[in-house]
Amino acid sequence: MSTNPTTNLPIAVGISGESTLLVGDEHTAARVGSGRIGVLATPVMINVIEAAALACCEALLPEGHQSLGTQLNISHIAATPVGMRIVARATVTRVEGRKVSFLIQVHDERDLIGEGTHERVVVNVAKFDLRVQEKIPLGGFK
Repeated sequence: MSTNPTTNLPIAVGISGESTLLVGDEHTAARVGSGRIGVLATPVMINVIEAAALACCEALLPEGHQSLGTQLNISHIAATPVGMRIVARATVTRVEGRKVSFLIQVHDERDLIGEGTHERVVVNVAKFDLRVQEKIPLGGFK
């Protein structure tokens, strides 16, 4: 794939990635603490969405670079029971500078269960790690 001429990132509008999950008891709202009902928890669905975005783009990034999730605007619109498989699809809608925007759809075996948008920013891992380390006070945290 060629580099996007406006961003120098090798990511093109229209490419997509997917991630799947077989919903187990450990993925329910009751188990992860986001509710008391034994259905797929929204935080777990968000993890699957981020995995779909990673599947879309991460392997295309230059050596020493990764993407980090910076924004999610997601509606969780239908419940999914334990034992059902979900599939999240992330499709690139825009690449601007280091920012990559995605359209998100999540389906279970019967319904559309989630939809929205997601943004990630591409970072140089070494530079990012240095900035994070600068936040740690001398002598560590107390």
